[in-house]
Amino acid sequence: MTATKTIPMDLASVLDSVAGEATTASGLMTAIVNLLHEKLPNYNWVGFYMLEKDAGEDMLALGPFRGAATPHTRIPLNQGICGAAASRGETVVVDDVAADPRYLACSLETKSEIVVPIFVRGKVVGELDIDSHVPAAFGAEDRQLCEHAAALMGTWLEKHAK
Repeated sequence: MTATKTIPMDLASVLDSVAGEATTASGLMTAIVNLLHEKLPNYNWVGFYMLEKDAGEDMLALGPFRGAATPHTRIPLNQGICGAAASRGETVVVDDVAADPRYLACSLETKSEIVVPIFVRGKVVGELDIDSHVPAAFGAEDRQLCEHAAALMGTWLEKHAK
């Protein structure tokens, strides 16, 4: 019997169900992180960073994640690939982190990264960050799935904002 390989977009409907059942933002982030980390073997570190004000400066604060601990629990918007994605409001895919001067080294094993902003009412409020131990791990379907997950998070936050 052969194991079937999970194709990233196969998880979109599962993410839709998870978002529909979520009762808290943290619970939804945790469910997304767990699902992506468990089902996609090239997703070695999966986590959320949410935008916070820190002494008047916007910072990305680490939220739920799966994978090795990271020293980067707070990232200024002018630093790293995460800062670039949040500042520009665009998905950033890096096929070789060693070749990108913006990369904030978290793990020597990390070879590639994708960071997708989360929007609420047109403004970036956070991002989904995924690292892989495989170079150029994130293709078009990965990008589509990650952008779908980030959009679900943004929609959930919009609907449940106080």
